[in-house]
Amino acid sequence: MNRPTDAGPADDLPILPARYTGRWVAAGVVLVAVVLLVYAAFTNERFQWNVVGQYLFAPQVLTGLGRTLMLTGIAMAIGVLLGILVAVCRMSSNPILSYSAWAYSWFFRGTPLMVQLLFWFFMAALVPTIALGLPFGPSFFEIETNAIISPFTAALLGLSLNEGAYMGEIVRSGIRSIPKGQTEAAQAIGMSRAQNMRRVVLPQAMRVIIPPTGNETIGMLKYTSLVIVIGYGELLTSVSIIYSRTFETIPLLIVAAIWYLAVTAVLSIGQYFVERHFERGFSPIRPAREGRITSRPAGVHVSALPAAVPAVELERLK
Repeated sequence: MNRPTDAGPADDLPILPARYTGRWVAAGVVLVAVVLLVYAAFTNERFQWNVVGQYLFAPQVLTGLGRTLMLTGIAMAIGVLLGILVAVCRMSSNPILSYSAWAYSWFFRGTPLMVQLLFWFFMAALVPTIALGLPFGPSFFEIETNAIISPFTAALLGLSLNEGAYMGEIVRSGIRSIPKGQTEAAQAIGMSRAQNMRRVVLPQAMRVIIPPTGNETIGMLKYTSLVIVIGYGELLTSVSIIYSRTFETIPLLIVAAIWYLAVTAVLSIGQYFVERHFERGFSPIRPAREGRITSRPAGVHVSALPAAVPAVELERLK
């Protein structure tokens, strides 16, 4: 029996590292572009960074930022609840509920958000008073619409109702991603429909629902800037009031952009941890890194394996 030699024909082949010339050229172009942009931003005096620093923590700007965060949080909370309700109604076997939920999604996804905001703000032109009473009968309570529909109320109605239509589709797609066999198995062991939804379907559907919901939250943060058309004093409205007085438009817009980017970064970090929480138990096992040997026979050195194995195979072929 021939013993495997230390060096074989395969060992004579040169091993050359892969050369990705195109990638390195593209990376170099991107790096040069970034350096030029940063250099231009910090050397161009028209950016007026001193004005940016002056207004970045101004009380009026921070008040607008607080209102933006409040509007984002409340609108998203209402939107998520509406989305769950719309998704359940869309999947209902009752045709009235199903078609009503479809019509809601069709209307609010089919019209621009700015139009909806203006519609709610000018609701008094269509319905001057809001009455509470029996249908086609006497009313027990009446109030003028303008007394209820303030800029904040109109903004909240427009943003949350629009968000509910999108969240309905997100929740419905998450629920439909769960195989029907799991629902049948849950029913076979005696689970009710509510138990099946709470213990089987939703924990798995959250893996599909969370990522687009995080994107919707970040989108909502920016959609709040649209309420400038109805005069609610959020972040963009606050800086616009300042630059309309000082005519320092670009620095104030940079202030708003910095705050939007900062909040978006915080929301992205939160989304990462929430996604990781719901991915527990579902993430695939990470493959061992190439070239890494996790176990080996006793007495065999790791450095000897790559050369010895091809040599044995060549001897068998001979």
